Amino acid sequence: MNDETIAKLSFIKSSKHRENILHFIGDEIKISTEIARNINISSKHISKYLRELKDENIIVCLNENDKRGRLYKLTPLGKEILKYL
Repeated sequence: MNDETIAKLSFIKSSKHRENILHFIGDEIKISTEIARNINISSKHISKYLRELKDENIIVCLNENDKRGRLYKLTPLGKEILKYL
């Protein structure tokens, strides 16, 4: 495991919500409302967590220009981190 992966893993493990988001997305593509519903947080809060994860290159939004129904998936780094959770 390299230094970047260790730093990102620490970032994820410092928040149960971030960790739950990674587990829920896994190898699939999800929209924010189903992620929020599954991990039991509000739509308002899910936006914050998804933005943090995007900023850290752990997830990617596939249709950033859409206002609704944005699709999210793990990046290769996100998949690597998921192996250690």
